[in-house]
Amino acid sequence: MSARLKLFILFLACAAPFVLGWAAWYFNWGTGAPGNYGELLAPRPIEGAPFDDLRGKWVLVNVDSAACDPYCERKLYFMRQVRTAQGKDQGRVERLWIITDAGKPRPELLAAIEGTRISRAKTEPFPGKPVDHVYVIDPLGNLMMRFPRDPDPSRMLKDLQRLLKYSQVG
Repeated sequence: MSARLKLFILFLACAAPFVLGWAAWYFNWGTGAPGNYGELLAPRPIEGAPFDDLRGKWVLVNVDSAACDPYCERKLYFMRQVRTAQGKDQGRVERLWIITDAGKPRPELLAAIEGTRISRAKTEPFPGKPVDHVYVIDPLGNLMMRFPRDPDPSRMLKDLQRLLKYSQVG
């Protein structure tokens, strides 16, 4: 092998990381999907009862009628399971069901979701169709995330674990 060929191969070996790095940046390679499952919302403060009482805690919020169809029950169940799965951090998480009508929930449903706070509050701060989502409010009282319709509880759990791990508040 000639000296020029050796020098050329050495040059390629040294230049390759820079060329590939630039190409990855320029052509947007490997950016992939975001690490979170829930949709991040532009933080907006939510004030008034019952939200002021929950300051300092992460809050999972379900917005639905008191009749609570099977989809509503599934959301409430997922909220309970995701909170319970936090283990030692479950005290940092609260659950809130905002009832949108004047009805009264069934006693057997109330027994199944024991520990969930129930309130009647305005639903204007919640974007989209509130009954389709489970929302997350941060410890400072900001609405900051929502999970899609028919959420995957294991992915909800992962998002909430990540929030609790990296948050110094709440």
